[in-house]
Amino acid sequence: MYRILVADAIKPEGLTPLMDSPEITLIQKTVDEAADELDTIDALLVRSATTVTEDLINAMPKLSIIARAGVGIDNIDVEAATKRGIVVVNAPDGNTISTAEHTFAMMASLVRHIPQAHSSVKNKEWKRSAFTGTELNRKKLGIVGMGRIGGEIAKRAQVFGMEVLAFDPFLTSERAKAMNVELLTLDKLLSQADIITVHTPLTNETRGLLNIDNLRKCKKGVYLLNCARGGIIDEEALYELILEGHIAGAAFDVFVEEPPLHNKLLELDSVIVTPHLGASTKEAQLNVATQVAEEVLIFLEGKPVSNSINLPAISKEMFQKIQPYYQLVKSMGATAAQCMKEGIQEISVTYSGDATSFDTSILTKSLISGFFKTRLDIPVNEVNAMLIAQERGVTIGEKVASDSSGYKNYIAAVIKGDNRQFEIKGTFVANYGPRIVSINGFNIDFNPEGNLLYIQHTDRPGVIGRVGKILGDHEVNIATMQVGRKEAGGEAIMVLSFDKPLSNEMYEKINNLDDITFMYRIAL
Repeated sequence: MYRILVADAIKPEGLTPLMDSPEITLIQKTVDEAADELDTIDALLVRSATTVTEDLINAMPKLSIIARAGVGIDNIDVEAATKRGIVVVNAPDGNTISTAEHTFAMMASLVRHIPQAHSSVKNKEWKRSAFTGTELNRKKLGIVGMGRIGGEIAKRAQVFGMEVLAFDPFLTSERAKAMNVELLTLDKLLSQADIITVHTPLTNETRGLLNIDNLRKCKKGVYLLNCARGGIIDEEALYELILEGHIAGAAFDVFVEEPPLHNKLLELDSVIVTPHLGASTKEAQLNVATQVAEEVLIFLEGKPVSNSINLPAISKEMFQKIQPYYQLVKSMGATAAQCMKEGIQEISVTYSGDATSFDTSILTKSLISGFFKTRLDIPVNEVNAMLIAQERGVTIGEKVASDSSGYKNYIAAVIKGDNRQFEIKGTFVANYGPRIVSINGFNIDFNPEGNLLYIQHTDRPGVIGRVGKILGDHEVNIATMQVGRKEAGGEAIMVLSFDKPLSNEMYEKINNLDDITFMYRIAL
């Protein structure tokens, strides 16, 4: 059973994927209300009300995933979560349309003075000439940040006959051309745009991105919008430039301090504001809740998530491709760890065949996490696996090879220790699942799961029989047995699987047999 704390108000219909699971208990309380239960919580769901600090994370020793039902992660200490091996996920596209529509509504309202005209008529006034506006048609719209939301705004602007200018250091010229936008430097965009809207995350690099220095480079009479994150536009600078008449007006849905009780921008008639409504549609709230609920469920089922902040993002299409290899590499790592009981210097992974058709970085992280999980008493997963390897001085290598040894896909891992090395190779076979096909140069074929016994021995008649007799005499049932050798009379291996773990007594009896070189119990 998993216990999930829903600490903020999240649309109940969006929690349906979790409610429908018999293995999940939902606790809908604030963090303070659940103070006595924090040490039992496996997953935490929040929106923007709860701040997930390092202290809160440390108070939840079982916590394995934090889900934010929204786009931003400003209220989550991602670094602290990563150190603990806790996955952080959000809903990056759940409110894309709602935010894009809200931004466009604010833009139209801003240039046509709709809020001011509305208030005037409500006050029994009829001042048509006081509210002469500006058309959007044939205006230049500057979009700072061409992610999902910026892209949706560009589409709508083009339908309105606007020319779209874009600044985004991660946008390629090919992608800009496909979107029919002109890619410019920030300074050039500011100097050419009639209307500017920002759609970047709030980071150290984007905080105050539009400031007193570069805002003076804007056209006189420009309009500014911020429906992204408070702080991207310097509010003090904006206030000053509106008073000077350099900037005609602004529309803000977000602020550095919320609610903006002492914000001087609210004193200006040319500034229109809303109380952080970008994601406040019925559809968006349902979308983000459903998206993170599904992500949490997928994670608890042991599958890779699509929208992790501290792991490489995986699309649904990529997930389908990567899923067959995901458990294979984790099992390979765990097997190697239990057969290499010494200090490790290097782990290198080689991919060939179909396994090279996608970004393999998450598979490498999965193998590394499988390796360290059996060796350490701290939580280890794909989030912190590389950090743990780095802290322990283990070099990680990854490469692609053309030789797949006759297999459709092939993954090989070499673990180098202080005194020896261990090599394991695996493949995924349709209708059969993951298979280990080679260990230390011995060809073999077994399913890496359950309770296994790996034995390396001299290839002589009777060795396998004596092992079987000991187990049979003690009524230990062998589920499967696979053997492999390099040459007759030389070294050979056998891998046995059991329905339950092999006892210490059985292990010692077999280990004391003549011709047994060494053996390891493996739990997968």
